[in-house]
Amino acid sequence: MARRPLPRILGSGTVSPARVRDFARTAADSATDVLHPLLVIGRGLRVLASVGRRKWSDTPKDKRGPALFLGAACVLVVALVPYGPLIALVTLMAAAGWHGRDRTPVKTGPSDAETERLASLYEALVPYFSIPEDPNPLFAHGGEWDRAFSGHVFDDAGRVTRLRIRYPAYFADGELASRGRIEALLHSKSGRGREYRFDWDEEANQLDLSVLEALPTGIAAQRFVTSPGETVLGLTDAGGVQRTLPVAEGEQTRDVPPVIWRTGPRSTEPHLLAVGQPGSGTSTLLRSIALQALHHDGDVLIVEGGGSGEYSCLSGRAGVLAVECGPAGAPATLEWAAHETERRLVATHRAREAGRPLPEDTRRPLWILLDRPSVLTHLAAVEGRPDPLARLQVPLRHGRAAHVTVVVAEQFEHLELLDDAVWQHTRARVVLGSASVQQIADVLGLPPHTTPTAMVPPGRGYARLGTGPVHRVQVPATPDPYDDAAHPAHRQAVRELLPERQARPTAVAEQGAPTTPLHIVQPPAQAQAPSIDVREVTEVPAETPPARGPWPVGP
Repeated sequence: MARRPLPRILGSGTVSPARVRDFARTAADSATDVLHPLLVIGRGLRVLASVGRRKWSDTPKDKRGPALFLGAACVLVVALVPYGPLIALVTLMAAAGWHGRDRTPVKTGPSDAETERLASLYEALVPYFSIPEDPNPLFAHGGEWDRAFSGHVFDDAGRVTRLRIRYPAYFADGELASRGRIEALLHSKSGRGREYRFDWDEEANQLDLSVLEALPTGIAAQRFVTSPGETVLGLTDAGGVQRTLPVAEGEQTRDVPPVIWRTGPRSTEPHLLAVGQPGSGTSTLLRSIALQALHHDGDVLIVEGGGSGEYSCLSGRAGVLAVECGPAGAPATLEWAAHETERRLVATHRAREAGRPLPEDTRRPLWILLDRPSVLTHLAAVEGRPDPLARLQVPLRHGRAAHVTVVVAEQFEHLELLDDAVWQHTRARVVLGSASVQQIADVLGLPPHTTPTAMVPPGRGYARLGTGPVHRVQVPATPDPYDDAAHPAHRQAVRELLPERQARPTAVAEQGAPTTPLHIVQPPAQAQAPSIDVREVTEVPAETPPARGPWPVGP
């Protein structure tokens, strides 16, 4: 006779904790469903007992004797009547079930204040969603708002947080101008100071309005779980991307959705342009990108046009080739970057012709970060020097094949001074700080899917990679570690990410100390780049840069 195998629980001796939790949860739910009538009756008996106790305590002492005698007489009569105890028990259970029922009021519709708000919103949309030729208009003055509105949710203050609007099919929902008017109206009527998201469903003629929660601002710079070639620009909404990253926020760790920018030879958007107002966080974004590039063993070249010294913490660090903030050294730095890009292209082409693997120095990523280069353009024109941005054409056009990435940060007031090559080759765009819908659309090529607010924290804005959608973004807090006004925890996080300082190269030491406090560091020996001297730059007569504009809109 064959032996039957033991159950898996008895055979293995161990059970998965998840299966145990699921089994316990299922058993508890089943027991609650089975015992629900008894729980209701028990709750009702407790209510009846409390009511009887309260009645007995409220009865005067001189009347308690007659009341007790009357109660005993009633019990005696019920006991002597045929089927009396059974009828009394059934009556008691019915009364207990009635008093033990769930009395939580169920909200079946909006309140009077919420109804008035929906009616006002409906009347405001009538001029936009109706035409005189419509025989049965969905939107009409004095019409029924419940025909067009559904799924309405309000907050504690009585303001709309979620609403679904059904509009007529003849509305021009494919035109950005028509959409913009509806979104601006809903933003003003539903309550300012909040960020709304609008999802247009052209097939079903429906518009979903929802209030977005504020993105977290307490996440500091850290080592993100990314592969080489991936850069985290910031954090975004959960529904915008299909990936999450574990990040540390204080002492807690949680998963957040990031905006990841991919660079390298296979990238479709190899360069980035960041635009914002003063204090919007563009320098914070560049510092975050520089720290992530150094973490993946990349070489970083920084040119600062503002001269504020916000990148001095990176000077002399391992992997940082230069931190230049002077108008004299910036052309030489960019000239070296152009020659290095050409050298990498030639070495890569020769290696492929010979059937050999690419040289190691050509595969090492080179990052060129420029902060406010329009200042350098203006100073070069005043001093009779050539435009430094003209030297960016080679890295911008051929940087993807040479593992060279260019990141430019500029302010809205000086966008017309940017070279045309910057607009043509920076297909990844970021807009930070307070900006109008038109300004955001001019830079990203598309208007945002949310309503920008007037007051935003530093590092908050929108990002678009190539021809993809527009994402809300919050840049990780990456302040200057030497800035006493920044948060101490955020400054400490940046200090922990900074590479070790390296000794000054001998070749530079023999040439003597530079005239500027921030100098160009000699690149590594394997780069074999030509030596550039600032004094050898050919001087040309002063020439006012031609006015450029309007610049190309979008990627």
